Amino acid sequence: MSDKQIIKDNLDYTLFSWSKQGGLNPINASHAKGRYFYDRDGKKYLDFSSQLMNVNIGHGNQRITEAVTKQMQQYSYLYPGTASKVRGELGKKLAEITPGNLTKSLFTLGGAEAIENAIKLARIYTGRHKIITHYRAYHGATNGAITASGGDPRRFPVDSNAMPNIVHVENPYAYRCPWNSNSIEQCGELAFAHLERVVKFQNPDSVAAILFEGESGSSGCIKYPPMYLKRVRELCDKYGILMIDDEVMSGFGRTGKMFGIDHHDVTPDIMCLAKGLTSGYLPLGAMMVTDAIANHFNDIPMTLGLTYSAHATCCAAALENIKIIEEENLVERAAEMGLYIEAEVEKLKAKHPSIGDFRNTGLLGCIELVKNRETKEPTVPWNAKPSEMEATTRMAAKIRELGMFTFVRWNWIFIAPPLNVTKEEVDEGLRIVSQAISIADEYCN
Repeated sequence: MSDKQIIKDNLDYTLFSWSKQGGLNPINASHAKGRYFYDRDGKKYLDFSSQLMNVNIGHGNQRITEAVTKQMQQYSYLYPGTASKVRGELGKKLAEITPGNLTKSLFTLGGAEAIENAIKLARIYTGRHKIITHYRAYHGATNGAITASGGDPRRFPVDSNAMPNIVHVENPYAYRCPWNSNSIEQCGELAFAHLERVVKFQNPDSVAAILFEGESGSSGCIKYPPMYLKRVRELCDKYGILMIDDEVMSGFGRTGKMFGIDHHDVTPDIMCLAKGLTSGYLPLGAMMVTDAIANHFNDIPMTLGLTYSAHATCCAAALENIKIIEEENLVERAAEMGLYIEAEVEKLKAKHPSIGDFRNTGLLGCIELVKNRETKEPTVPWNAKPSEMEATTRMAAKIRELGMFTFVRWNWIFIAPPLNVTKEEVDEGLRIVSQAISIADEYCN
């Protein structure tokens, strides 16, 4: 089949996510290895965002292939009421590496399903109905998860079908603090006071859960103030509210610790996992709960379920993936390379007046671009209309032209390579990023 026919079949017979379907020009992928993938013309692309911030171990690791093949030679799928060796081993492993008394997992097929089930379980367990989330957050594309995703514009076309009883609050976004604070610590105090006021306004006895990301991702990598999540934990305990931690993007070493929330020494009541759980090699998610929640259902039915829950083949991929992360010290590697990237971006700030801020934790970071460092006017505004996206479009095109893949969203360029990225590859990526930022410099005033 010709390369042209492959593209034609994709465009004629499949739908592409989050896009108008006319005028698309997708990369025609051939193969992938390590931190690179290749198109069918032989062009090499440095993967500087681990695809959707999920290919944590890099591409083409044949240990996953072997683990999956071995499982499929036994069986690929049996219904979720079946016990299996791989299911038990994966559940036990997750209980070992997650914080505190998180002990049991309900396996899903992705992050959005994990979020949906976490919301359902919180409501069932508490007998309450309201869920509080941040405005600047993304929790998934299913109906409940997208409703929880606050101000993300992907929610707007389906607002009329929004899940009821989702309440949003402001983030502790220190660079653009809603309360014009002078430090990240002060912003955190004001954001927490705002959160507690909202809880009181909403009637604490009606709030089932507070759902926050373990570390902010596609909404701009907004760093939590040091005290913020501990105070949220205390607030939840005070009012009998469950704390749900969305680790879909920030889990499995991405932030330089196994989970984003590990930076804050906090144990949530429910943790949602996906992405780095299998490094994207197969679809799998998980909703983990504490022993207290698990024990609640010892004598009453837990009315949650999915056809593909605990899919044996996917569990095999996840178990081997976690072994690779541990054996290759990729959590520590992410922390080390994150510090290197932070130092190198500091050097770029001297060169590029459009760099307003760089927020990074491990290998989950983004550069925020502005027209003026004093006013902090963004190069492209939050939730920009297509007519306002000239700079974004130009930067994204330049990055692709130069042989790299990463996300350019409004005035943000994301840096989230696989956890085994080398210094040489980081240098290569930042050289390309620098050329793209030169475009943003043109819009400075």
